[in-house]
This record gives sequence, structure tokens and C-alpha cells, in this order.
Amino acid sequence: MINFSSLCASKPTGRGRWLAGLLTLLALLLSQPEAARATHIRAGDIQARVDTTVGPGFNPRRIFFKMTLYTDRFSMNGNNPVREDSVAIFFGDGSCTKGRTIDRAARPGGPYVGPTQITNDTDINYYYFEHTYPSSGQFTVSYIGENRNANVRNINSSIDKSFYIGTTFTIGPDLGRNRTPILTAPAVDKGGVLQVFLHNPAAFDPDGDSLAFKLKESQFTLLSAEETGRTCKPAPEIVTGFRYPNAPTSSPSGRQVPYNGPPAGGTGAAIFVQDPRTGQIVWNAPGDAGTYNVAFVVEEYRRTAQGFRKIGEVIRDMQIIISPTNNLRPTIRIPNDTCVIAGATVVGNVSATDGTGPGGQAPLPVVLSAFSGIIPPATFRQSETGPPTARGRFEWTTDCSNVASEPYLVLFKAQDTPPQSSPPQSNDVPPLIDERAWRITVVGPPPQNLQATAGPRTSGITAQLTWDAYACQSPAGTAAGRQVQMLIFRKEGCTRIPSDPCLTGLPEGSGYQQIGSVSANQRSFLDDRGLERGKTYSYRIYAVFPLPAGGESIVSQEACLSFDGRAAVLTNVDVDQTSTTAGQITVRWTKPVAPRAQGGFTPPFSYRLSRGEGQTPATFTVIAPAITNLADTVFVDRNLDTQTKQYTYRLEFLTQTAGQTNTEPSPTASSVRLTATPQPLNRRIVVSWTYQVPWDNTAGPTRVFRRNSTGGAFVQVGTAVVTAAGGTYTDADPALQLDQTYCYYVQTVGRYPDVPYLQSLLNKSQEQCVPLISEPCTPVLTVLPINCDSLAQNARAPYPAPNQRFENRLRWTLGTTPAGCSNENIRYYRIFVGDTEAGPFTLRDSTSQLSFIDRNLLQNKRCYQVQAVDAAGRRSARSNVACVDECQLFILPNIFTPNGDQFNNTFRPRINSPVRQVRFQVFNRWGVKVYENVSSTDPLINWDGGGARTESGGTGKVSDGIYYYLAEVEFADFKNTKRTFKGWVEIVR
Repeated sequence: MINFSSLCASKPTGRGRWLAGLLTLLALLLSQPEAARATHIRAGDIQARVDTTVGPGFNPRRIFFKMTLYTDRFSMNGNNPVREDSVAIFFGDGSCTKGRTIDRAARPGGPYVGPTQITNDTDINYYYFEHTYPSSGQFTVSYIGENRNANVRNINSSIDKSFYIGTTFTIGPDLGRNRTPILTAPAVDKGGVLQVFLHNPAAFDPDGDSLAFKLKESQFTLLSAEETGRTCKPAPEIVTGFRYPNAPTSSPSGRQVPYNGPPAGGTGAAIFVQDPRTGQIVWNAPGDAGTYNVAFVVEEYRRTAQGFRKIGEVIRDMQIIISPTNNLRPTIRIPNDTCVIAGATVVGNVSATDGTGPGGQAPLPVVLSAFSGIIPPATFRQSETGPPTARGRFEWTTDCSNVASEPYLVLFKAQDTPPQSSPPQSNDVPPLIDERAWRITVVGPPPQNLQATAGPRTSGITAQLTWDAYACQSPAGTAAGRQVQMLIFRKEGCTRIPSDPCLTGLPEGSGYQQIGSVSANQRSFLDDRGLERGKTYSYRIYAVFPLPAGGESIVSQEACLSFDGRAAVLTNVDVDQTSTTAGQITVRWTKPVAPRAQGGFTPPFSYRLSRGEGQTPATFTVIAPAITNLADTVFVDRNLDTQTKQYTYRLEFLTQTAGQTNTEPSPTASSVRLTATPQPLNRRIVVSWTYQVPWDNTAGPTRVFRRNSTGGAFVQVGTAVVTAAGGTYTDADPALQLDQTYCYYVQTVGRYPDVPYLQSLLNKSQEQCVPLISEPCTPVLTVLPINCDSLAQNARAPYPAPNQRFENRLRWTLGTTPAGCSNENIRYYRIFVGDTEAGPFTLRDSTSQLSFIDRNLLQNKRCYQVQAVDAAGRRSARSNVACVDECQLFILPNIFTPNGDQFNNTFRPRINSPVRQVRFQVFNRWGVKVYENVSSTDPLINWDGGGARTESGGTGKVSDGIYYYLAEVEFADFKNTKRTFKGWVEIVR
């Protein structure tokens, strides 16, 4: 490789220095003939991992890398193997290996070694290096190789194209000792003409992060590695003329052949796809022999409490070699995807049979191999090579550390063995392969021996849960956020759940609700959350494992627990009177029933009633602290604001046991809150209501009552079917009249399904009166755009002229909102104006027309709203905001004369709209930048012709002549519009 540090050291400032640099470059090329013909790179990728040092020497910003390159064994003349003895690396933080290169090595820190042959035409090369980054953040480490090997069919002139790969990773305190995905299968693979080609990278993430795969075009850089070394900032692009291998211009004879998939093969054009979850690449099927290159991205996602977060990606550029062979590939058979409980041993038998050998000969022996991140400790051993059948056995003893939400991937490959020359030759018949991926999901073992018994009654009815020590406890010293957790669930009634080794946790719709969690190292839990007498509860637990790998256990067996007796429960929250100050609600409840064995409650005992505002109050106020008569089950709550507020009540039954107060709370219940919405246009009123109660209001219809505001009794006008949270009724009675007020209330009919005597619980809402009076509809406003092209063509300096005035034209239509509004008897419209879209807006004028012209303006930039007013003086809501913006005018001259005569001395726009900032660049006729300025304090450029760099390193005036400019302008309009203006200017002194 060429050491680009020597090139960066010189800075030619004249023809002589340029010639000296060229001679130096030629000398370097002549002294390093391998670099000059290094057109040999087939494939590669880069892996990264955070410092693994244990103890005080650990540095989270120190990253270790391993780069793998696959190279041709033969030079262009087909004789000696080409070499990539050392490489230059770009670290993504603005630094690179200037002045040094990375030598090939067999292991981290090991001595230099030569390339290792892996096939008759391909070598593998490993490079280990490290870098300490200045801060946390995301970085891309990359490599530029020169160049690719020749005659790649889907890349034009591949021998002239550099080879680029990069790996992006994130350094952060929340990611720990993160490692990028590891690709265990080689990146060079072979196939046959009109046979399905398969490749799987056998990727895994050692931290348990999720991986996603997608195809990507091969990349290169326009600048060489040496040229890029001047800035250490590679600029990768898609390789010029790249096509995917199945494109007609890459493999014109390609077509699909029968294949059982996935995806299943058929007829038609060839396909080249990659499974986003497994990474499996399928090319069905290449039609033309030759070499092909393609890249793909392995994206790394970290599971967090907030969802998935992408933390990195590895780009692998791989090579596919297709041969015109009549050898048929083998067929492999693997086990079905499976789930296994941690601690069990997974055993899988793999077999393969070969197709016809070369030239129609007998089937060949087959070599079986396995690739996976779990090998080792897992093992795969081949017992028979065939023909007719090759066999192998996979075995893996799992443990608790293997539990993960994503399956482990084991790639099995079957490769036949056609005869090879000795030594191997490039024209030998290539072996063909079949491969399949086996997905193994490791789940946590179910918790054992869950028991539920009645717990201590220090805070009402409780249940004590216990279970055996869990098999997968957190290691001692594990941080809280990294511990295995045991989740506790409860539901009313007992339920059977089918057993399934792949079913972890609780199935959706099972009715269980989580009531708590503890560390998996614990063995008990006390449920003291709203248990009631007379009910049966079912409990289940299961374990969840920490991120990033995650995973769950199979759920425990059910533990059921019943409580004798019956709790005191609320039955009524009935609004008796509607008022802002004298409102009244009657609250009723049932007497509790003691367990049969107890025979009754022992005094002292009492009820305690509390009230909160709203449907889900944050706090409650005690309104009846001690009702000691068990038969006293009614409380009238007075002096309330039932007109504007909804109330929720909580009842508690208090008893004494050995001097300890026991509290049994009942479920809370709210009043019924009604809302009436008039729709005058349709002459109807929509009544809706909400509640949150422990009884069932859906068994019977809710009754709707109405009366006129002038007096009289309420009469029932209808019924409505309701939900568990409320209902709606539309009163479309033809007797409803405009300009009248109507009052409503509803009465719900509830029940407790399991209590025969609690079957008709009647509760009224507050009364709500609404006028059936229409209001004007909200107008819909538009403004006519300005003809900016005409304005620019006719504009004259100075702009705007001293007496120049502008006008804005507005139009609007009659809207249809809100529901029930009216467009009848509209008398006039009010026009409001503001300087910004957010306002404030002030009244500008009024008109009876549907249009308005705002004249005599010093500038166009304004925002407007319109409001309709009817004959009764009722006003609509204001319309949408419509704004008129300035035209983006920025007209530059084509000549200026910076000669110091105070006339036309600077280059600046002769006409411009208000401007916030300008980035201005000037280039000479050879494309060399001679001036650049970014300014927001003086955004009108005002270039005096200076800025050119001199031989001494200072700046001076540019010479007379024609120059080309690029002005990136940000205008001071509502949208902060950005536009780029290009042109030329002549300097004459």
C-alpha cells in the first residue's frame, strides 16, 4: 500500500513544486509494484467492540476493531498471489492512520502473517487495530482498498474502482461494552448457472441486540485512499454503473427455476432478494457465468423501555462466483425451528444428498458445516459424507444466560466435493452448496409451585403468594436494571391456559392484569390491592429477562384463592338536585357479609365515605369518617356544585383485630356526567354521558328525559344502549324549535350480575340546559398569490421605490363548521390583520362582500382572519389564518468596478427582499474558489473583490475578469425560505 502521509506532507505552490510532487508519486509507485497493481479485493467487513479491560484501566471510548478482507490468490497475469500486507483505516472522528498502516495478523497483537488460502482462488486476511475516540457519539470506521478485482459483471470497469466498507457504532454510557454484529460465514460464495444461489452471513449479535438486513449497492470513493488521507474524511458513493446481479444487463440469461423457497421459485425474470430477519440471500437464478459483487447492511437495534433504537450497522461487500457447470448442487435437510427451555440440551440431526456430479457423473461426497455465534460451546460433527447421504449432529446445552427474545440462528451448509487439481487451479470445477438456517429460541423455565393463601388483614383482605426458588436467578451483585424480574398477575375466576413450549408470558386476551413485580431472587409477594369478599382470584407469575437480549419464561401454573362472605359495595351515586351551590347526591351501598366461619363482625366496626372531584380523582376528602351502624347504608351529600362538576366516591369498611385496624375498600363509583350539544342546522340536540362505576350499566337501556326551560315536568323522550363508560342519544324530535332552550338528564339502569338482589340500580345525571340557537358558520379564507415573476421583471432600484405601494387580495367562502351552524342572514364580515401567523390580530375593516383588497401597503407580508356576523349580531369563530409572504427577490448585477471611486465599488444585490443570511462563494474560470463569506449581520454580500490567496499566504485583490458566484440565501419571510442563486460577474477596475 502507498503511505499517504508522505503525500500529505508536501504543499505545491508552483509549477516546480507540482512537478516535484509528481516525480515523488511516480517514484513511490515504481518502488511499490504490488500497490500499483493491487486490483485484487473480492469482499470484506469490519467488526468493532468496546474496550474489554477489567478494572480501572477500562476506557469506554477505546474501541477494538477486526477487519476481514477476501482477496484474489492470483495477480492479473495469473501467476503469483497478490497481497494486501497492510491497510490504511479511517476512524470517523476526523482522524486516520497517517504515518502508519495496519499489518495483517492472525490474532490481536500477533505478529505479521501472510494471507491464508480458503479456496483454490481466494485468500482471507485479518487486520486488528484499536482507536480511542475523543467523546461519546456515533462514528463510522471505514476502509478504502485499491482496487476491486477485474471483470465483475455488474460493475463497469471494476478493475478501476476502489473498494469501500464501513461500520457505524455508537459510544455511550447507556450501551455498556457494546459489540457490533459478527458475521461468521465467509463473504465469498459460489454457485452454478441456472441453479438457485444461496448465501447467509450467519450473523449474530453477542449482546443480544436485534438485527435487520437489507441489500445495498456496492460503494467506492472518487478519491483514492492517499487523497482521502489529506482530510481523513471518506466520501463513499454508489459504484458507477452498479447493477444488482439479477439485472438483465448483469446476467441477461437469468431466469427463475423451480425452488421450494422461501421465496418459492417459479417462472419469469430472475430475483435477487434478502430476508430482512434472517439475512438469507436468494438469487433465483443466475444465467451467466462470472463474478458479481453486492453489499448488504446488517443493522443493530437495542431494545429499550421506550422501544427499539438503532445503534449501529455493518456494511459487508461480498462476492459471488457463478460457474458454467453441469454439476448439480446438493440438497440439505435440517430440523424445524424450535423452542427450548433454558438448561435443556438441543440436539439436531442434519443430512444432505448430492445432485448429479460434473459431467453427469455419480453424486459426490458432501461436506457439512455449521456457522453460528453459539459455536462454541455448541458443537457440530459430521459422521458421514456419503454418497448417498451425508449426516451430521448438532448439540447445544443451554443455560439461563441464553434466554433471549430473538431466536439464535444456526446456518447449516452442505458443499459437494468435485475433483480438484493439485495444486488447485483457477479453472477447477467449483463446489456447489445448499444451506438452511435453523432458528432456536431459548425461553426461561416456568416458576414452580405457586401457592396463594389468605394473607394478614392489616390493610383489608390480602393474599399471600409463595413459590419455589427460581432456576434462573440474577447473579449476585447484578445492578437493579439488569436483574431478572418476576411479574405477578391476577384476574377474577380461574382459567386454564394451554401448554406450549414457545408460548411465553400470558397470551393476549387472557384477562390477567399485572399487580406487581419483584426480583426473581425473591420467593413471595403480598397482594393487598382491592381484593373483595365473595370472589375467587386466579394468580400466575412469569419471569422477564433484562435488556438488551430480553426474553421471558413460560408462565407458572395457576393458583386460585376464594374469599368467603361479601364486601360492602357502592350501588348508587344519584344526582338529586342540580345547582352550582346547593347540589345534592345520594350515595348508597350494601352491608358486608362476614365469612361463614366467622359468624359475624365483632365491634367496633364502621364505614368511612370519601369524595373526590372528577371521574378519576387524584385525591379524596373524607366526608363521613365513622358510620358505626351497619344498617346505615345511605348518605346524602349536600351543598355541591353538581352543575359544573362530576364527583367520585370511595367507601371503606373498617374493623378491628387484636387492636389493629383493617380497611376493606370497595371499588369507587362516579356520578353520571351529562353533556348536551345543540345542532341547530339539523334541529337536533346530541346528549352524551360518561361514568366510571363498578356495576354493569349495559344490561338495560339508559332512559333520556327532557323538558322546556320555560317549565313543566321532565318527560322521557327515548332510551339508549350504552357501553361500560357511557352513551349517546340524538334527540331529533320534530317538535324541537329554534331559539328555544331545552333541558335534559339521563337515568342509568345498573346491576351486579352475580348478586340477585342488586339488579335495578337507578342513577340520575345532573340536569343540563342548552339553547337550540344557530351561530354563523366559520368562513374559509384564502389569499391570492403575488405574481413574483412579474414583480421581479419590472422592479427598479431602489426597491421598493419611495412611493411604491402594494395590495393584498382576500377571498373567502361560507364554511360548514361547527356542526349545526347557519349561513343564513349573514350581514357582514370583519377582517383582522396580524404581522405573524401567531398574531396578535387587530380589526382592519369590514365588508358585506366575499372578498376584500387591502391597499396602500408598504410591504406584502401580512396575515389575515375573517369573522362572519349575522343579522342578530351573533359572531362566528374566526377563520383560518391566511398569510401573504414577500416575494423572494435577489437580483445581482453582472458587473462592478471596485476602483475606489465610491461608485459601484462593491458587489451587492441591486434589488432584494428582506434577507436573513447569505453564504456567498466566488470561483474563477478554472473552478478554484477565490472568496467565501457567510454573514447574517450584513447579508447583502458587499464584496469588494478581495479575498484571493497570495504566494506569501496572505490575501489580496482578485484580478479583473469574469468570475462565477454561488449565493445561498435565507430570506426573512414566514417560512425562512432558502434559495440558491448562480451566475457570473465581471470585475472592471
